[in-house]
Amino acid sequence: SREAAYTYAISSAGVTYSITQACSQGNLTNCGCDKTKEGHYAMEGWKWGGCSADIKYGVKLTRKFVDAREIEGDARSLMNLHNNRAGRKVVKDNMGTECKCHGVSGSCTMKTCWTTLPAFRRIGLSLMSRYSRGKRVVVIRERRTRSPLFLKLRRSKKPDRKPRRTDLVFLDKSPNYCEPDAERGSMGTNARRCNRTSTDSDSCDLLCCGRGYNTHQFTRIWQCNCKFIWCCYVNCNECSQRTEEYTCK
Repeated sequence: SREAAYTYAISSAGVTYSITQACSQGNLTNCGCDKTKEGHYAMEGWKWGGCSADIKYGVKLTRKFVDAREIEGDARSLMNLHNNRAGRKVVKDNMGTECKCHGVSGSCTMKTCWTTLPAFRRIGLSLMSRYSRGKRVVVIRERRTRSPLFLKLRRSKKPDRKPRRTDLVFLDKSPNYCEPDAERGSMGTNARRCNRTSTDSDSCDLLCCGRGYNTHQFTRIWQCNCKFIWCCYVNCNECSQRTEEYTCK
């Protein structure tokens, strides 16, 4: 499903990110900083130096590690391999560059640049946008053996149009997550806590699937304004707040 596509992509991206970061921090014995650019110019007057993140090693090791279990060679395996690669590519495409001047008394006699990993939240947001635009695909099989060859876009007018490398792809439509489905592992949204004033994914309108919601009023009591009295005990006031909680019908 579309959700499986995102799960595989974000997992692959996370492994790539962690390995690349560990290399830069010196936590892995077989890798370190990327030295391939050193001595070359990043731009006019600026040379590559410092500790560039070795994204190539991160992608290479992740491919060996994450893709190793996809040995069935069926349509699901092709889908998983594609989404794994999409996750790795998103990390690679979002690599940044930092530059810094070095010199005595603030002078800029040395100008160096190095590649850096972005904040992982940026990776997650990029993959989430691809999740929203996920492509449904079908498998193309070899005529004689019927073994899967590659995936093609389901609604494309071109007979053999493949998805792009950064597309998240899925084979089946998502189940209805509103209602319980034990076979698919969906618990439904009945009794899920929701936010009445939100317009995001936690809103009652969206989570409750149009069924409405229940309002529960209760009083929350806790210790507050605590002070240490010499010697030796803590004196606290008792605070309370009347609040409401909303759950889906």
